[in-house]
Amino acid sequence: MAKYRKIIEAGPLVVETIYPAPNPRDTPDTRAGKRKLSSEAQQRMNFKYAWQKLRLLLAANFGRRDLWITLTCDDGHLPKNRDEAQRLIKGFFRRLRRVRERRGCGLRYIYTIEHKHGDGRWHFHVVMNATGSDYKDIVSLWGAAQNVEIRNLRVDKEKNFRTLAMYMCKEQRDSVGQRLWSGSKNLIRPKPECTRVPDDETIHVPRGATTLEESNIRNQYGVFQYVEYLVPGWERGAKAPRPRKRRKK
Repeated sequence: MAKYRKIIEAGPLVVETIYPAPNPRDTPDTRAGKRKLSSEAQQRMNFKYAWQKLRLLLAANFGRRDLWITLTCDDGHLPKNRDEAQRLIKGFFRRLRRVRERRGCGLRYIYTIEHKHGDGRWHFHVVMNATGSDYKDIVSLWGAAQNVEIRNLRVDKEKNFRTLAMYMCKEQRDSVGQRLWSGSKNLIRPKPECTRVPDDETIHVPRGATTLEESNIRNQYGVFQYVEYLVPGWERGAKAPRPRKRRKK
């Protein structure tokens, strides 16, 4: 008997599931029961919604010292459509990247373009890595300013990568296939690791971690577990610990 363990580590955010593995000697009923639990696990880890994928990118690349920025435009620079809005924000990132490169600093970002709430004006939400002297650069290089709001990311049990991702994906797409968010090419993209573990293996959230979501589904053929948590020390920007490697049974 054995189980599969699938884990995704994205900075301080860990998403983990354990579910029964098939066995050649299983009866048809047992195989069907295990498939049901396995299907539950796979569905939870497939992240079919845009915000579910975005939260992993945010957690893997940004922390509480990084920046949450809202950029708006005065009437003289207001985009007429999404194409103009794209050109405006991409031009800003090009200018900022050149400035940072001269200082030996990199630029990582994720942004959304919105225009469907409030007074309907085009505006931009940006998550960006901080370098310690960003405010003056961002304000001067934006160049289309009606208003520029800059603050540090909030990461706690009430407001975190999950709530931020949902906020950034709140507007409906203008057209089928349109991406709700975009990011720089140098983003870390976390991938799941899958290993075979003993049948008595269970998920143990580390002491001091902050659990964001968990579920357990049991039938007579096994248990499916799912947990999402922030590792101990996440308040200080700690990285997720690497899981111990286990020998295949």
